[in-house]
Amino acid sequence: MGLSKLLLVFSLLLLLFSSFTEANGLKVGFYAKSCPKAEAIVSKEMKRVMKLAPSLAGPLLRMHFHDCFVNGCDGSVLLNGTRSSPAEKDGIPNVSLRGFGTIDGIKEKLEEACPGIVSCADILALVARDAVVLTNGPFWEVPTGRRDGRRSVAIDTLRNLPPPFFNFTQILNGFFAPKGLNAKDIIVLSGGHTIGTSHCSSFSNRLYNFTGKGDADPSLDKYYLPKLKEKCKPDDVTTIVEMDPGSFKTFDASYYKNVLKRRVLFTSDQSLLEHSEARAYLQRQIYGSPSEFFKDFGVSMVKMGNIQVLTGNEGEIRKKCAIVN
Repeated sequence: MGLSKLLLVFSLLLLLFSSFTEANGLKVGFYAKSCPKAEAIVSKEMKRVMKLAPSLAGPLLRMHFHDCFVNGCDGSVLLNGTRSSPAEKDGIPNVSLRGFGTIDGIKEKLEEACPGIVSCADILALVARDAVVLTNGPFWEVPTGRRDGRRSVAIDTLRNLPPPFFNFTQILNGFFAPKGLNAKDIIVLSGGHTIGTSHCSSFSNRLYNFTGKGDADPSLDKYYLPKLKEKCKPDDVTTIVEMDPGSFKTFDASYYKNVLKRRVLFTSDQSLLEHSEARAYLQRQIYGSPSEFFKDFGVSMVKMGNIQVLTGNEGEIRKKCAIVN
């Protein structure tokens, strides 16, 4: 294919991408006129936060994922609940989320610069991108224009967030496909586990009671298993473990190498080896540069960020992310 044809194909892809995002009411540069420094403010605050607490990168990336998968990318994961009406952040899959203070702080800065303009849902999307960039990962353009939802119910998290003990097929059919995401999106977004940590309780069944008979998961690397048992005793709910050992503060492709070595924490991670497309992808990450993964990650993040968005006159622009107006 000649250079002119390649350029034509690339231009058509950009046009299709632009049409897709704008069809959802989102577009890159949505705040160019209404709050031109919005992304710069987010970036500046994220640089400050990452210097003080670099371990927040993983949780902030995860927060965007947990927001989008529960009733769409509407900032509902940020809302506070009550004793009688627990919110998403009170749901079992979300009780370990961290970084809400970071989002609140960024929102305060944006409200000072542009009152009532930038949604909390968009802040989550921009923060997730910057968390990746600031851990040496890829940059991607984030389409914005989301508005904030008013519904936040704890039980919705159990229905919409894939448990770490599910396998590839269960995650694809039960959680990703219904939201318009495919097998490749699972493979690529799982790579986000290259940064961050997990509580022992999220994978202790693989160490002590995999089949209900007090046994360990035989798919775990025999040298990795005793190291995990050293850190995580039975019924430990407080200790945290690196998801990408030795590289949990750097966004890279080493997670995929650990999957192949059977040195990952979750059944959902290990089950990538059950899928032919995933296995091929893992192999390419070992012998190639991370450029494919970096490009794909941005594409899948944009795709995920389009799930059930509120735009136009839907929802609201919250003044404070933790409470509805």
